[in-house]
Amino acid sequence: MRTPLAFALCFASASALAQNPAPAAKDPLVGTVALGYLSTSGNTDSTNTNASFKATWDRSRDWVHNWSALAISSRTNDVTTAEAYAAGYKAQRAFGMKAYLFATGDWRQDQFSGYSRQATEAVGYGRKLITTDRQMLSVEGGLGKKQASLIDGTNVDESVVHGGLDYLIHLGETSEFSQKLLIEVGDKNHYTESTSAIKAKIRGSLALVASYVIKNNTDVPVGIEKTDRYTAISLEYGF
Repeated sequence: MRTPLAFALCFASASALAQNPAPAAKDPLVGTVALGYLSTSGNTDSTNTNASFKATWDRSRDWVHNWSALAISSRTNDVTTAEAYAAGYKAQRAFGMKAYLFATGDWRQDQFSGYSRQATEAVGYGRKLITTDRQMLSVEGGLGKKQASLIDGTNVDESVVHGGLDYLIHLGETSEFSQKLLIEVGDKNHYTESTSAIKAKIRGSLALVASYVIKNNTDVPVGIEKTDRYTAISLEYGF
C-alpha cells in the first residue's frame, strides 16, 4: 500500500506544479529605442530628425544602472539650424525601499548653444517620495564637477550643486506622462533641463511619444539665446 500511495502523492505534486508553474524570471535589461522624422516642402524645405536610446540594468535588489543617448538634427533650406547630442550613465545603490545613493556622468554637445560642450560628474542622495502602481516621484541632490567649452573658445571648470526630479503617472492602461528636471548650479553658470513627454502604446512594444525639452544656461556669450526648446514626435520600440 505504501508504494502506490507514494506514487500517487508524487503524481499529484507534479500535476499541481504543472498547473501552477513558477513565475518567469524578470529580464534584468529593459530599454527603449526611438526615432522621429519630420519633413516639409513648399515655401520652406525643412527636415528634422531625432533619435534616442535608454537602457536599464536591474539584476540585483540594491543596484540599478542606467544608460541614455540622444541626437537631434534640423535643416531648413539645406542649412543646418539645430544639431545636438547627449549621452549619460547613472548608477544607483538602494538603501531600503525609498532611499538611494547615486553616481552620474553626463556629456552634452550643441553646435547652436552658447556652450558647445558640457560634461558633468556628480554623486549624491536620492529619495522616492511616491511609489504606487499609478505614480512614481523621486527627487535627488548632490555635488559634482563640470567642464564646459563656450562657442567663443572659453573653457570653464567649476564645482556644481546637482538637483534632479523624476515623475511618472499612468494616465490609463496604454498611456503615461513623465516629467524630468535636471539642475546644475555653479558659480559661473546655472544649467536647467526640463523634459516633458506623453507616451501612448500603439501595439505590442511600439508606442508614439510626444516630447518637449527646454534647456537654459544663465551665462552665455553676447548675441546667444539663453534658452533652447525642442519639440519631437517619435516612434518608440521597447525591449
